[in-house]
Amino acid sequence: MKEAAVIQAHKSHVADVLFNADSTTLLSAGMDNLIKLWSVPDWQLTETFDGHEKSVNSVALSLDEALLASGSTDATVRVWAYPSGELLRTMKGHKKTVASVAISPDGRWLASASYDGKVVLWNLTSGDMAATLKGHTSNVGSLAFSSDGDCLASAGLGSDILIWSVPDGELTSRLSRHQIAVSSLNFSPDGRLMASSGGEGTVLLWSTGDWSVVQSIEIGEGGGYPRAIAFSPDWKSMAVSLEYKVQVWSLDPTGLVEEAAVKAKGVYALDFSPDARWLANAAADKKVRIWEL
Repeated sequence: MKEAAVIQAHKSHVADVLFNADSTTLLSAGMDNLIKLWSVPDWQLTETFDGHEKSVNSVALSLDEALLASGSTDATVRVWAYPSGELLRTMKGHKKTVASVAISPDGRWLASASYDGKVVLWNLTSGDMAATLKGHTSNVGSLAFSSDGDCLASAGLGSDILIWSVPDGELTSRLSRHQIAVSSLNFSPDGRLMASSGGEGTVLLWSTGDWSVVQSIEIGEGGGYPRAIAFSPDWKSMAVSLEYKVQVWSLDPTGLVEEAAVKAKGVYALDFSPDARWLANAAADKKVRIWEL
């Protein structure tokens, strides 16, 4: 894993990063209230989305890449035309920070998770609220749709991961194996596994067939708890961010294969490019780091 670029991306913490489908653009979201688009592989700024009043914490692209959704500390969810940056609508359904947004694979639904303890399911096209999912007792900080879009996973403070059916919002499973908090959720590209990272320093791999734990990986020893996880496009490896480092783990067999130092305690979101060439990371030192795989 070779460091390809370090981008001085934002004026405050970088909270999220996301590659587009053909790996030609990298998106970053920052606590300076902005979303930025960077060309790949020269990493030049091509567009800035300006509209949120506070930190942008999470971004998601629709499958057809016509729409970009964002969640913010200003308690709003916004939908933008992509890649022009035209603000199409602002949705207000939360009372506190929106920490995570996700778009269903079929492009019909947008989910948002908030520190008000609620998950809201929106109609992405109209912006109408489709359902409010109540089951968490504290901050909800992470969301992920399954690869078939039939279920939505949510988690945050507390040990529980909640599994909801889509679009009716029925709670179908409550998974309680972590301790303290669940910092990140991610489904494997083939849909067979869901990964979750916990404040006790473990990453759990769950079978989506019966929601049993098929593997528990001790990650956090000497490096704090894992903050974010991302599957590689072939789902044979997984990236994990921790304090001052990013690790890549093979999953079959399980083992640490790469580690890169990051000069920041806050090491946040991760994303593999779909062409499997790049791994990007968002960090508290205002920078985005990209490694060539």
